[in-house]
This record gives sequence, C-alpha cells and structure tokens, in this order.
Amino acid sequence: MKKLLTLSLLGASALLQADMSQQEFLYKDPRMMGMGSAATAVGGYSTAVFYNPAGLINIKKSHGVEVELLGIAVTGSKDIKSFADDVNNADTDPEIIEAVKKYSGEAFNVTASDYTSFSYHTQNDLAYSIGVLASVDANFIPHDNSGINGLLETHSRAYGGVLLGAAQKFDGILGGKLTVGLGLKFITQKSYEAGLDAGEVTEHKDDLGTYLQDKYEVSNSGFGADIGVIYEPGILTALHPAIGLSLMNIGTLNFDDVYGAQPMTLNGGISISPEVPLLDSLTVSVDYVDMLNAQQARVRNYNPYRSFDQYDNADIDFDVMQHLRAGLKAGVFDNSWVTTTLMAGLYQGAYTAGVDFQFTLLKIQAATYQEQLGAKTGQLEDRRYMVGLGIGW
Repeated sequence: MKKLLTLSLLGASALLQADMSQQEFLYKDPRMMGMGSAATAVGGYSTAVFYNPAGLINIKKSHGVEVELLGIAVTGSKDIKSFADDVNNADTDPEIIEAVKKYSGEAFNVTASDYTSFSYHTQNDLAYSIGVLASVDANFIPHDNSGINGLLETHSRAYGGVLLGAAQKFDGILGGKLTVGLGLKFITQKSYEAGLDAGEVTEHKDDLGTYLQDKYEVSNSGFGADIGVIYEPGILTALHPAIGLSLMNIGTLNFDDVYGAQPMTLNGGISISPEVPLLDSLTVSVDYVDMLNAQQARVRNYNPYRSFDQYDNADIDFDVMQHLRAGLKAGVFDNSWVTTTLMAGLYQGAYTAGVDFQFTLLKIQAATYQEQLGAKTGQLEDRRYMVGLGIGW
C-alpha cells in the first residue's frame, strides 16, 4: 500500500494528532508525553496551553522571548511500517484480506504535527503566548472478518488553528502564590471515518487519502476557551509544591460529535520540584484528568439501508487508570549552549519515556507512550513512538 499513509499528507503544505477515543488533547508535546502527560501543575513550555494555560508562568524568565519555529513532531505505532508494507505488496482482494488478517484487532496511528509559537515571561510575573497548530492524524484498525466495521476501519482527521494564552501570578494568596491562566483558540478540522471493504482497499490502496477525502470528509470549526490555576502553598518550600486545576475546551469544539470533537474536560494535578545535587532541575507530578468522565469511544451505528457510515459516541466505562497520569523530568544540563532533559512516567497504566535535547538553535525530542483506545484499559492498546525536531531560542 504505497499510499496507505497519504492521509497524513493531505495538509502537507501546512503540515497539518489524536486518538480513536481519547480526544481530550489537540496536541501531544513529546516533552510532556515522555513524563506521562502529567502536566496540569507543571507547564514550563508554550504548549502549556494544551494542558493548563496557567503553566505558561513556569517558562523561565532567563530565556527571554521564547521562539519555537517548525516544531515538527511525527508519531507512529510500533508496527505501522510492517503493516503498510504487507498491504502494499498485496494486489488482489484475497491477498488484501490475508494481509489484513495478520494484523486483525491491532491499532495503527501516524501523526504529523507542527506547533509554532512565540512566548514571553515578563519581569512582572505575566506570561503570554501565541501559537499556530497544524496536524494530520491517521488511525487504522484492520478486521479479519469484514464485519460491520469493514475490513479496514479508519478514524482520522486533519486540523489546525490559532491559540492564545496568558498567565498572571499573584503573591500573598492564602499564604502562597496563585497563578491564573486563560486560553483562547479557534480550530478548524476535516474528519474521516469509514469501514472500508476489501474491494475499496484494493481499488484505492494507491490513493486512499484522496478516496477518503472525496467520499467521507466532514468539515467543522469552532472556538474554545480554557481556564486554569496553579497554586503554590507557602509550606514545604524546599519541595516547591504546586497544585493545578484546568477546565479545557469550553465552547463550540463539539464539532457535531464527529471524530475529533473536543469534550470539555476538568483536570487536576500536583507536583513537587525539589532541588537535587548534580541536577539542574527535577519535577515529579501526578495528574487525574477528565474528572467529569466526558471522554467517549467511537462506535459504528450500522444501518444496511444507508449508503454511508455513521459513527456515534458511546460512553466509556469508568476506569481509574484511563484518568491517571504520573511522571518526572530531570534537567541534566541547562546553559546557553546545551539543554538536556530526561523524562519517565506512567500514562493510562503503561510506561512512558523521553528525552529533550537542545543545542543552540536546534531542538530534538523523542518519547514513547501507549494509548488506550478502547472503552476500558487493555481492550485496544497502541504503543507509539514520537520524534520531534525544531528550531528555537
């Protein structure tokens, strides 16, 4: 299937992420995913606007104006290349069916995204950021029995928009410091959901992206607001504790409940940042996200008399591991030439790991995490690997 991944390039001119059921984030930062995505009480980067806008306050003042250009991140599932090669080498319906059967029940993802931003933390404890997001997220699940979900099921989207964020810190609040953050965003997207049969896959395997675009494309756009706080109590100061709370995606990002809709989520987290000899910094954090259990899985509402596929939201069974995040990041070096940070964590019950390296203007990041795509933990898992490359100062 030479162009199975063509969908990932539909918006290549702008380098237009996501999951099949867990859609609470528009963008996954490799630096955050490496530490289990436990970022509600952490921040420190321009991408805090995707987790808790109050986290912008932790952008280091010493960095001055932070510019991140061409923050390109590519994500792929563990066996995505083998899957694509096997289907590519199949030419007939029986060969396609046999190739897909080999991977039946697995999940495959390819994501290409870019987040370019400008951020600044002033000397008056005000931080603000403006960013432009562009992303393509392609997801596939093969089925060996070609049931109601077809031989090859896809939940994919291409989307982008503009995000604004600001955070202000106030001293002397309840004996500590309180940061209040606000984010605003406009997002437009095109989504694609279908259960393709063997004939469709065989006929369109070389132009699958174009075929999905012509037959299944649904367009939506909307505005959203995010509100967040981070409270630093005036106790245990050697540990620098922080408590974070964010309410994300307030507004019209429901996109008529198509794939990629952004539910409003309430998230909480705690963190400590003790000073440790031989390390530039150390942060340990724990999050409990989506307290309102707003996340939903996508299921096909099959009707044989309909000429198109209809997917609807279905409630996800409550599972605490779906909501739990934990992680740490250790700053090994941080000077004017080299910055190196190592990360590890727990995300939806599975390990994460990552590294963030910056040499002068060049930024390189890598991370791995496992996505839970089913209605409960262990039902449908997808180990993913991320690589980020950008220019920043």
